Amino acid sequence: MPNFQVNASGNPKQEPSLAVNLLNANIMIATATDFTLGPPLTGVYRSQDAGVNWTNSFLPLPPGFVGAEAAFAAYGFPNQFLIVAHVFPGNSSGTIASYRSTDNGLSFSAPTIVNPGYGTFINDDWTKVFYDNSQSSPYLGNAYVTYNRQYNVDAGGFSVATFQRSLDGGITWEAPLILSNVMRNTERPDVGIGLRGELYFAWIDTTTPAAYYIRRSLDGGKTFGPPILVSAVSVVPLVLPVPGYEFRVLTCSNIMADTALLSPGRGNIYAVWQDYRQGYADVFLSRSPDQGTTWSAPVPITASPAGAQNFFPAITVSPKTGTITVVYYTNRLNGFDLDVFAAQSRDGGSTFVNFRVTTTSFNPNGDSPIPTPLIGDYIDVGTVPPDNFYAVWTDTRTGTQTTWGGF
Repeated sequence: MPNFQVNASGNPKQEPSLAVNLLNANIMIATATDFTLGPPLTGVYRSQDAGVNWTNSFLPLPPGFVGAEAAFAAYGFPNQFLIVAHVFPGNSSGTIASYRSTDNGLSFSAPTIVNPGYGTFINDDWTKVFYDNSQSSPYLGNAYVTYNRQYNVDAGGFSVATFQRSLDGGITWEAPLILSNVMRNTERPDVGIGLRGELYFAWIDTTTPAAYYIRRSLDGGKTFGPPILVSAVSVVPLVLPVPGYEFRVLTCSNIMADTALLSPGRGNIYAVWQDYRQGYADVFLSRSPDQGTTWSAPVPITASPAGAQNFFPAITVSPKTGTITVVYYTNRLNGFDLDVFAAQSRDGGSTFVNFRVTTTSFNPNGDSPIPTPLIGDYIDVGTVPPDNFYAVWTDTRTGTQTTWGGF
């Protein structure tokens, strides 16, 4: 499994995301929260050789804003890329901004405000973006954004799962829909897109009793049905109980649909998350064969030794073969240093084979003499058609937090 350094060592780079051109998988766009220039900015990294070499650039901030974080990228046919990020003018008024490319990521538009924040009353954060690329979807080309709307944050407040859609590929955005209980908390919602363009909006309600929910849309995100319970969740501790760890670990939803014609799991929906029900962090999967109506009992998929910590899962499902790949951090090799492993299934999620993606383990604290409080909140993975994958993660093998990729 070869590994490639995506950006330069030095100031931290965290929270990577990845989008792959499905028509020409040599072209990839990655993003990260990049501190190279001092303040956090959205770093954009472009590869023309399937992730071996990368060029680096930064997206501009909207006027009056001082930083950006939590960026996420999506690919849309034939040569579009869309990036969203949480931008902020200070310690409040978190705002969602989007950037669009129609030339395979060679250039991006000026920022468009998807939804503004307002002081400590409304703070938008933890965003993701998606294009509808489903082959039989009547909504092909729609773009969708998910994020957390945090409100009354100075008084404790709540964080609710929010959705917006674009009918013109990310040029303009409709008004937001709040889809979770406004009196409870969520972390970083997700969307899976099915064969017919149906949407599966997913979130984990982290208020006790914690649970994983979805809501379905059968009209391209115009309306959503009532919440459907996927599973109860045992939330992973904010700091894992490993001496020397102080970085936070948020428990978030991941969801994806199988749209492949020849897949043994065609039409399945897969929900993935980290869970502490066994007394340690492990990655669980539940699947639905009936458009999210019912869900299988969740099963751990890492085959990890008991007590090892497995966290930050990210899922991709090949639209050609239906192969499921879930990548995640794990400390299974020595109990402290981290690696990225992949759990892969070629039988619709019935069985998984796990293997190492990183070529060397790394200390999450890097060269720091004291534990670091943050390594980012997620890693990412994308399908390289027809049946490969490429993962991106934060890695400290060079001594500082840097984005690495591999397959």
